[in-house]
Amino acid sequence: MGRARRSLLIPSLICAISLLLTFHNGSCFYLPGVAPEDFQKGDLLSVKVNKLTSTKTQLPYSFYSVPFCRPENIIDSRENLGEVLRGDRIENSPFTFKMREPEMCHVVCRLVLDDKTAKEFKEKIEDEYRVNMILDNLPLVVPVRRLEQEAPPAYQQGVYIGVKGQYAGSKDEKHFIHNHLTFTVKYHKDLQTDSARIVGFEVMPFSVKHEYDGKWADNTRLTTCDPHAKRTVSNSNSPQEVEANQEIIFTYDVEFQESDVKWASRWDAYLLMADDQIHWFSIVNSLMIVLFLSGMVAMIMLRTLYRDISKYNELETQEEAQEETGWKLVHSDVFRPPSNSDLLCVYVGTGVQFFGMMLVTMMFAVLGFLSPSNRGGLMTAMLLLWVFMGLFAGYSASRLYKMFKGTEWKRIALRTAFLFPATVFVIFFVLNALIWGQKSSGAVPFGTMFALVFLWFGISVPLVFVGSYAGFKKPTIEDPVKTNKIPRQIPEQAWYMNPIFSVLIGGILPFGAIFIELFFILTSIWLNQFYYLFGFLFIVFVILIVTCAEITIVLCYFQLCSEDYLWWWRSYLTSGSSALYLFLYATFYFFTKLDITKPVSGILYFGYMLIASYAFFVLTGTIGFYACFWFTRLIYSSVKID
Repeated sequence: MGRARRSLLIPSLICAISLLLTFHNGSCFYLPGVAPEDFQKGDLLSVKVNKLTSTKTQLPYSFYSVPFCRPENIIDSRENLGEVLRGDRIENSPFTFKMREPEMCHVVCRLVLDDKTAKEFKEKIEDEYRVNMILDNLPLVVPVRRLEQEAPPAYQQGVYIGVKGQYAGSKDEKHFIHNHLTFTVKYHKDLQTDSARIVGFEVMPFSVKHEYDGKWADNTRLTTCDPHAKRTVSNSNSPQEVEANQEIIFTYDVEFQESDVKWASRWDAYLLMADDQIHWFSIVNSLMIVLFLSGMVAMIMLRTLYRDISKYNELETQEEAQEETGWKLVHSDVFRPPSNSDLLCVYVGTGVQFFGMMLVTMMFAVLGFLSPSNRGGLMTAMLLLWVFMGLFAGYSASRLYKMFKGTEWKRIALRTAFLFPATVFVIFFVLNALIWGQKSSGAVPFGTMFALVFLWFGISVPLVFVGSYAGFKKPTIEDPVKTNKIPRQIPEQAWYMNPIFSVLIGGILPFGAIFIELFFILTSIWLNQFYYLFGFLFIVFVILIVTCAEITIVLCYFQLCSEDYLWWWRSYLTSGSSALYLFLYATFYFFTKLDITKPVSGILYFGYMLIASYAFFVLTGTIGFYACFWFTRLIYSSVKID
């Protein structure tokens, strides 16, 4: 087993690194999260069932919360932290196959609906719930043909429980259940050993009112589909209506198809995007913004540094002298500690924590270590990285706090450890209570909640204190120029230099750099689609960093030129305001792309997007702050002050 893993790891790693260099999604985009399993002919294949999901309600439910056919004993699989938070509940099922042995019209069970069970099925069909299954760690998908004839099919995760429809000549809408599933298991055969590996798991659902002769018994043969008579289920069969006192017989077929797709590439078909040109367009669009801003920053640096340092005493036009003297005039106030400096230190520290988490997560994802076969792996990795990055949060907050002449480093460490996580935890707890009220499997159980609290109090908080202690013991960051005791009066500003206006303008470009990729991320989260384009996402993340830094430097320069030295908070808010546009876009997405009707589901959506926007504010704000911090120290340390 270990040798097999190592032999797979090395070529996959090489493939992933080469892919990182080309930044294009193709084969070998990920490292498989599990070792392959070989099956001989006749080996038992056990299908597992996962949660029921709906894009209309966003509330997952366990498979057996609806009266489907059950095995004798229901066995829960062990879920990791990320899976539990996603609402995954993986259990065994009555669907069992034998490798490479096709089966036709296998009867799973027979149910007679009462008023309660009929109502439950109708509600789930009304809300467009899908059944999710897993075979050999591959999710069940329904192939959907694209408009282009030659294009490979797209894949829809899970199969709808049923559909709403009408009988011919009737206007009454009825609910029909998919009680017959035709499974297709694709396998790649090893010619030397005759063993095979599963590379695909597809299904076609049917609604069929099964018929039989005589009374029902365990060995009753159906007349609607019969393996002996080679009679299969088709769309021409009468559909199975969901009503009280109706009899429903659940059946399935399974066929096996040999495939040329190798085990290491079996996820490629799932992750194939309809068109990756839109991602390249997004990147080119973002690069144009970066080039424009880079040009402005280069001009500013040339004018401020080159002329001021080398030729400051030369004769210049009055207009140039006035403009360049503007920012130089405030040299004795520019490093004056801001109001609420403690809060700024806390937010900067939290932003560093977020930045570290995002950067490391993205690097692991690009290299393929967070493969889609490891369900919940991405969320688990992000949570653990957030916890361990508390060390850097405490360090950076404490360093800044000491520069502002602060002395109580324990207080700043405490606020850094609790302000952001406590806010998020309160929102999360309220949302979890709402989910619990809906009896959804998405509600985080007490044990997991305790694990989250332990990660926070047991690991993150102590690490923040350790980092804060280390940062406070470092020498104080010295200001490049002295600060006067009496603050300079700020002259009246032009309308376009109004703090609110300039902050709101500053957030547009960082948001513009990411909004196309944001669409795909929101679609993958809320519309239950695959997203694994971390190569593109990493480029967009780098562009976001550069854009936040450059727009903040440009606006900070204009602010200093107009003799306004209150740049500390404004530099943070300038790029941080992009979070406002993110939330506004999420609101637009909700009303235009989603079909959410339940109030609880709407509250969940906006609650989670509020958390995401808050986190984005902290991340982008910190990037802008450090860019402006570096810029001001650079220009004031390079210019000789008389």
